[in-house]
Amino acid sequence: MRSKGPVHVFKSLPNLISLFRLACVPLVVGLILSEAWLEAFVLFVLAGVSDALDGFLAKRFDLASRLGSYLDPMADKALLVCTFITLAVMGAVWTPLVILIVSRDVMIVGGILLAWLLHHPVHIDPLPISKINTAAQLLLAGTILAMRAYDFSLGIGLKGLMVGVGLLTLASSAAYLRQWLQHMDVLGAADPHK
Repeated sequence: MRSKGPVHVFKSLPNLISLFRLACVPLVVGLILSEAWLEAFVLFVLAGVSDALDGFLAKRFDLASRLGSYLDPMADKALLVCTFITLAVMGAVWTPLVILIVSRDVMIVGGILLAWLLHHPVHIDPLPISKINTAAQLLLAGTILAMRAYDFSLGIGLKGLMVGVGLLTLASSAAYLRQWLQHMDVLGAADPHK
């Protein structure tokens, strides 16, 4: 039997990085609730950088795996959703924006589960608008944490960033809904035999 040495660990590296990001979630939430803003900002940035790193490693060294295809977006969503909910609780971000962000993710997960229950499973690849939306959400959360950590204000710039994230979230939601409706043939032509 072959030993699982450094090569095996390297092949698992993107998944281990995603697990690190998942492990950061409760820590970031706890730090925000404790108003340890600098520590929350640093850990959030590390988690955000880990997202880019695991994607780079998976593509550059052909380390993509089925587990990673689920684990990576799960870690991203957990980090963003939990961070935004906690920031809303602390009054640092618009609550309606957080409701919109969470609702989008619930809609996507609900659509996947419904398709699976109807024996018409759907595989959703990240759309370009979704990648832009995720980057914008990371930027917004990181900016808010940095503002609290370093005690500065962007004034209307922050409001503009929140409006931009809201619009991107709506656009991403609409794109995924359209993709799901097409997959489920909801918008297809009526059956002539009915």
